[in-house]
Amino acid sequence: MKFLDEAKIYLKAGDGGDGCVSFRREKFIEFGGPDGGAGGRGGSIYAIAVNNVNTLIDYRYKQHFKAKKGGNGAGQNKTGKAADDIILKVPVGTQILDDDKFTEIADLTEEGQTVLLAEGGKGGLGNSHFKTSTNQAPRKFQKGAEGAERWIWLKLKIIADIGLVGLPNAGKSTFISAVTNAKAKIEDYPFTTLNPQLGMIKFDDKEVVMADIPGLIEDAHLGKGLGDRFLAHVERCSVILHIIDASSDDPIKNYKIIRNEIEKYNNSLYKKPEIIALNKIDIIPDEYITDLIKEFSTITKSRVFAISAATHKNCEALVNYAVSFVNKENDW
Repeated sequence: MKFLDEAKIYLKAGDGGDGCVSFRREKFIEFGGPDGGAGGRGGSIYAIAVNNVNTLIDYRYKQHFKAKKGGNGAGQNKTGKAADDIILKVPVGTQILDDDKFTEIADLTEEGQTVLLAEGGKGGLGNSHFKTSTNQAPRKFQKGAEGAERWIWLKLKIIADIGLVGLPNAGKSTFISAVTNAKAKIEDYPFTTLNPQLGMIKFDDKEVVMADIPGLIEDAHLGKGLGDRFLAHVERCSVILHIIDASSDDPIKNYKIIRNEIEKYNNSLYKKPEIIALNKIDIIPDEYITDLIKEFSTITKSRVFAISAATHKNCEALVNYAVSFVNKENDW
């Protein structure tokens, strides 16, 4: 299934049915009178968060949703039939924004959460409603009200507890495959991960979700590489796990590149708890790792772990520490 985390769609709720002008015509009833019924309500459009959907791909192929008009009223004070509502199923974690892509309409973070997006029009009144002592045979009626109409944006932000960030080829895919049930694609070239990956960790009878996003590069906020839009998928995380290739030419510089891109993207994300994982220690000398950890301690207060995702060395200790933030056992 293709992954899509953003879509713009058009909604048109159904108009209300028209009221009816009618008069009684019944044998043996001397006096007739108005008996026109009201129109039915137009169909409304709702969104509901569901767990069995994890992409917005359905909204790439269908962008227009129009509910039906309510039924018109009829004689004998019969009310028109209300039109069926339209229910849009979206993944848990979907943020719904107005056409300006800024104003939030709803943020559906739990299964079953439902929001009204476009309300159907009310049915118009029939002539029986307008009967008075001075007007016994009104021919007045109301047209049904128009249903709401709007464009909206659907934006998926994955619900995860731990978010992985780093440069391409830092070893994020290898790490998430090593510590979770994820089966990430692992190759020796940049941008192996093209879409966010989710993995689950069983920890003390609790399920902890880890998210791996495509690697960032310098000037990602300007659209370079795959850009920074995938950072939205780690905004909800309790802690950011920053994977760094310790065997690279300048791990400190690489760390600063990612931190700079995160800060330019969202200051709230920048201030989230962070853990640094110096990866690939299986291919570099121990003395170099010791010096590198000391150097990191001079530029950040974040806890630094030296790991090897390939051999799983120190990965368990790192995961246990990360989970402590999810369980609120650690303060940042």
